[in-house]
Amino acid sequence: MSAKSRGTAAESTPRSGMSRSLSFFLYLCCFFAGMFFTNRMWTMPSLDGIERNLDAKFKHETVVSEDHDSYPKKAVVRTDDGLEETSELTDVIEPLDQTILDLERKLAAARAQQEATSTGSPLSGSSKIVRSTSKHKYFMVVGINTSFRSRKRRDSIRATWMPEGETRKKLEKEKGIVLRFVIGHSASPGGILDKAIEAEDMMHGDFLRLEHVEGYHELSGKTKTYFATAVSLWDAEFYVKVDDDIHVNLATLGMILSSRRRKSRVYIGCMKSGPVLAQKGVRYHEPEYWKFGAVGNRYFRHATGQLYAISKDLATYISVNQNLLHKYANEDVSLGSWFIGLDVEHVHDRRFCCGTPPGLKRAPHVLLLSTGDVAAYAIPALELWKFTSGVKRARMPFGPRAFEKLGEIGMLE
Repeated sequence: MSAKSRGTAAESTPRSGMSRSLSFFLYLCCFFAGMFFTNRMWTMPSLDGIERNLDAKFKHETVVSEDHDSYPKKAVVRTDDGLEETSELTDVIEPLDQTILDLERKLAAARAQQEATSTGSPLSGSSKIVRSTSKHKYFMVVGINTSFRSRKRRDSIRATWMPEGETRKKLEKEKGIVLRFVIGHSASPGGILDKAIEAEDMMHGDFLRLEHVEGYHELSGKTKTYFATAVSLWDAEFYVKVDDDIHVNLATLGMILSSRRRKSRVYIGCMKSGPVLAQKGVRYHEPEYWKFGAVGNRYFRHATGQLYAISKDLATYISVNQNLLHKYANEDVSLGSWFIGLDVEHVHDRRFCCGTPPGLKRAPHVLLLSTGDVAAYAIPALELWKFTSGVKRARMPFGPRAFEKLGEIGMLE
């Protein structure tokens, strides 16, 4: 009995030792496994933590959801309660664009006013009055490009399509149409030429004086200065430039521009693409012809210089960037080059192209004739126009009928 008991005890001892070793090994394995998985859990960021950090950094985020079945796109704001639809995306973007444009216009006006103050710009008295009431909204500003020796042309325009005195003021107030002769100053400010313009302006009050030295080869600079000055003085939808040998039907012009009111960047005129003249001594010679490619190339499409119109955004662009815009020898080419790289709608309208009414042997260019307005032009007292015997009557394009047409357009809604 004793021998068996000793044998049994001897056999149980190594089994107990093996169990302790195995248990210790298993404990180690579990410990390292726990450390391994615990480290992995520590290195993974919490999604809740990410959301809390983002919410702390950004109060809200805009999520654009695109619905292929229904347009336009929607703007959605993420909130603590979930996604909540707020408005259409266009309703969010358009006010921002308008705010930027308003700031650019204010900046352009401030720059123009500062330059006029620092350089002593010879603005006429009527222009100064407009500056003080510039918050008024206008439909279009028509700048009539003129020179010192064009008194007869100006009188012809005053006798035909440009109203004077109280009628012109009524046109500005009720229809939002501003008409001004645009001119700078001579190379000798205060000379006889400038005094003659000042006297004429005192009589009629229809001039816009520019800080610009007059000259035939300076038309590009004059055009740039005109738009910059006009934007600073009048908040209009369109800005028009016309030469003083052009006679315009204001009612037709108003209807054309009214049809383009929904376009923010529009350039309207008689579009052409003439040859680039490299030969010296010819009219419209282009000294920088090499910029347009090989000899014999043609210009890019642009409006003729006699008459064209641009929207407010484009006039503001010229005003803001006037110190950067390059001037070519020809004014109409310069204007076209300023828009060639922009998102601009070029509108070719044949009614902006020059022509002479039937029955006239010699006359200033006539544009924008309405249907049935045959010989619809008055004969100025200076008898600049010679009518043939086939024309029996004439009437002013800006008469009672034309004024009624302007009222039918409803320019200022």
